[in-house]
Amino acid sequence: MILLDINLSTNNSPVDVSIQSRLPSELNTSDLVELLQKSAVQHLTTYRHFALRDFSSIATIVTTYSEAMYVYKRGDYQQCLQLSTQNVHALLYADRTLSVLTYPEFIQLMDDDVVSLTALTLIVDPECRAGRSGFVYISQLTLSLYLMTRCQLKLRHTVTSLAQTLDYIEVAHGRHRVESTLNRLVLEMIARKTVTYITRVLDELI
Repeated sequence: MILLDINLSTNNSPVDVSIQSRLPSELNTSDLVELLQKSAVQHLTTYRHFALRDFSSIATIVTTYSEAMYVYKRGDYQQCLQLSTQNVHALLYADRTLSVLTYPEFIQLMDDDVVSLTALTLIVDPECRAGRSGFVYISQLTLSLYLMTRCQLKLRHTVTSLAQTLDYIEVAHGRHRVESTLNRLVLEMIARKTVTYITRVLDELI
C-alpha cells in the first residue's frame, strides 16, 4: 500500500474568491463550513488526478473517494453508492492502492462511525498515531466499502445485494495486514452492521 501526504493550499481557488466576495454578515457558520468542505473536496480531487497521472503505473488510484464522502454527508446516498461501488470494483483486487489520512484536517469529511472509531483508538492509546502507524491511515478500499455498505443499508437494499457486499468485505479484510488496525476495525464494524441488518430482515419474514 502506498502512502502519499499532501499539504493543500487554498490560495487563489474559486471557492476562496466566493468566500471573500461576501460580506462577513452574509455568511453564517453553516455556510462557511459548507464552502470550506466543498473547497477541500475540490482540492483533494485535483490532487488525486495529479497522483493518477504520475503514479498510475505503480498503483491503482481512484479520484472520487472525497466526492463520495461529501455527498454522503449531504445525504445523497444514491450518488454516494454509485461512486463508492465503482471505487470498490476498481480497488478490490488491485496490487497497490493509496490510503487516506485520518488527521483532524481530513476527518471532518468522514462519517461519524469512522470518527468515533478513530477517537476510541486515541482513548485506548494516545500515542498510537505517532509516525506511520496502522491507526493513522485508512485505505481507499476500506473507506469506499464503508460508504458503499452504509448507503446500501440506508437505501434498504436486498439481502442478496448485501450478501455480495459481505463477500467484498471478507476479501478486503484479508488484503489488510494485521497491523492495519483502523482498516480492520472499520471492516469488522460494517460486516457486523450488515449481518445484523440481514438477520433482522430474515426474522421479519418468518
